[in-house]
Amino acid sequence: MSDTLLEVNHVKKYFNTPKGILHAVDDVTFSIDRGKTLGVVGESGCGKSTTGRVVLRLLEPTEGSIMLEGEDISKLKESQMRSKRKEMQMIFQDPLASLDPRKTVGQIIEEPLKIHKLIPSARDRQKRVLELMETVGLAQRYYSTYPHELDGGRRQRIGIARALSVKPKFIVCDEPVSALDVSIQAQILNLLEDLQKQMGLTYMFITHDLSVVHHFSDQIAVMYLGKIIEMASSDDLFAAPTHPYTQALLSAIPVPKLENRRERIILKGEITSPINLPKACRFASRCLYATERCLQGEPELKEIAPGHKVACFLKEN
Repeated sequence: MSDTLLEVNHVKKYFNTPKGILHAVDDVTFSIDRGKTLGVVGESGCGKSTTGRVVLRLLEPTEGSIMLEGEDISKLKESQMRSKRKEMQMIFQDPLASLDPRKTVGQIIEEPLKIHKLIPSARDRQKRVLELMETVGLAQRYYSTYPHELDGGRRQRIGIARALSVKPKFIVCDEPVSALDVSIQAQILNLLEDLQKQMGLTYMFITHDLSVVHHFSDQIAVMYLGKIIEMASSDDLFAAPTHPYTQALLSAIPVPKLENRRERIILKGEITSPINLPKACRFASRCLYATERCLQGEPELKEIAPGHKVACFLKEN
C-alpha cells in the first residue's frame, strides 16, 4: 500500500464574475502521506479554504485531478461521491455557524450515522455518540444541550466528534482554532494531535497563524493569490524560508525573546487583482527584489533542495 493518501494534481478553481474570471485556486499540486499533516498558510483571500473545499469536492474543480488512495475522485458522480464522503470530512472555522441550532449535541453527532446508515439501531447510535463525546472531551451531560448554550471550545469539540463519527481517513481542518480563545486553542490542537496518533488520521490544516502551523504540521505550503509559492517540511521552512513572501510572513511572528526575533520585513505596494491575472509573478508588485523578468513571466514551483520547492525567478540556478 502506498504511503500517499491524497494527491492533488494541477487543480484549478475559477469563478466567473462581472469583471472577468477570478482565479481562486490556480494550478495547485501537492500530496499528503498517511498519518501526516500538511499545513496551508497565507493571507486572507489567498485560496486556502477554497482549496480545502475543492479537495473535498464541496466545490467542483475547474481543472485537475484529486486522487484519494489512487482513485480520481474529481471524476466521480455525486451518487458515487456519497460513499467517499465517509472517508473525507471537514472541521469548520466557525463552530457555531457550522452546527444546526435546532438540533441537540447528540442529534448533531448522530446525524452522519443516520445519513450513511452506518448503525441501524437507535440505541447503538446513542451509545456510539456517547463514546465520541468522551473521545473529544465532552461530558455526557451535554447530550441534550443545544450549541448556543455552550462555549466556543465545546462547540468545536462537537464539530470534531461529528467529523469522526464516520471514521474518516482524511480531514480538512479549516482554521479550526482561529475563532477560539488562546487557552482553548491549545486544548483543541492537542486534541487533534492526540486523535491523529490514536486513529492514524491525515490532516490538511488551513491557518493564517504561522506559530500554530509550525507546531502542528509535518509539511507546509505557502499560498499567494491562488498558487503555492513555497513548500517544504515544517522545520526546513522555518529554518530557511526562501521566497520573499515567506520571509516577510515569518518576520511578522511575535517572539518572546528579542534575540530570536527576525528583522521585520514590511511589504509595500498593491496586491495584484485575482481577476484576469497578467502573465507575471503575482508577488512582483510587492516584492523588494523584483526584476524585469518577474514582470514578463510566471515562475514555476521548482525543487531547490530535497523536499523544498519554491516559485521564484531569483532562486533559479
